[in-house]
Amino acid sequence: MLSRIADNLYWMSRYLERANNASRLIGINLNYLVEAEDVLSEASQWNPLLTITGTSGLYESVHPGQEVSADRVIDLLTRNSAYPSSVWNCLRQARETARIVRDRISKEMWEAMNDFWLQVDAQLKQPLPLEAWPQFHKFVRNGVALFNGLSVTTMMRGESFSYHQIGIFLERADMTARILDVKYHLLLPDLSMVGSPLDYYQWAALLKSLSGFEAYRRKVHAGFRPIDVAEFIIFEKEFPRSLRYSIERLYDFLQSLGTSVLRHASVRIIGALLEEWEHTAVQEVFYETGLHEFLQGFIKKISELHQALTKDFFTTELGA
Repeated sequence: MLSRIADNLYWMSRYLERANNASRLIGINLNYLVEAEDVLSEASQWNPLLTITGTSGLYESVHPGQEVSADRVIDLLTRNSAYPSSVWNCLRQARETARIVRDRISKEMWEAMNDFWLQVDAQLKQPLPLEAWPQFHKFVRNGVALFNGLSVTTMMRGESFSYHQIGIFLERADMTARILDVKYHLLLPDLSMVGSPLDYYQWAALLKSLSGFEAYRRKVHAGFRPIDVAEFIIFEKEFPRSLRYSIERLYDFLQSLGTSVLRHASVRIIGALLEEWEHTAVQEVFYETGLHEFLQGFIKKISELHQALTKDFFTTELGA
């Protein structure tokens, strides 16, 4: 496969997953933090989204000196053209990369993507009141889920499918780590808040932002202890948005590209990480390494992995 085709399949998936993650965070903040509105200020509820997405500086430049508010943050993360990873920009770029690789994806996938983009673009050209955003972001999440579902049921299993899946799981692993890192520090309560309704709703919101609330409750019966939530999000092999699950799927799909890839740097990076995790317990992460330091190291590793993937698969050396 041409490296530029592989690159476009990879980025098509990353853009879609990135839009999905942003929409998921906004939707959870709108729907599940209402219970805390009398305790937390509006700025306290929405500042974490700026931190997770790295847009605090952009927010200040767009709204200089203005208090952080729900409508301003949502507008910035959803349709601000100056923010490269806004939902609008991500879906626009996902549609463009899908157009380039139309012959590698199914007809149903292309039609779903094109229709999805046209509807999102049309809706975002209209003024949307705050109460309309939950329905819009539900539409975005459903649109991404439809496309990914069609890819599983209609796409040939081969290199194209593997690059598509690699993009999904790399983006998912990166965002899951960022959400846990930022939310953990913000959710560290003082002792008086432990076990309170606010404590419950905040940890529940973190899990719901990753679609893991019900799965966690089935797996863990000791309440919402930070160490249990972290273990579930990092190491749970059966949870499809955990770091462990995402990295294992990355490894599987890279190996599916053929035995020749085993010598590539990207495969070695993932293999070394999985080997390290075989001997790592969550207690070590919490009490020795530190959760923040562990997650920052993981995010750095994801960046290194992206660079290695680019070199291994998505660039062509002159004279090679």
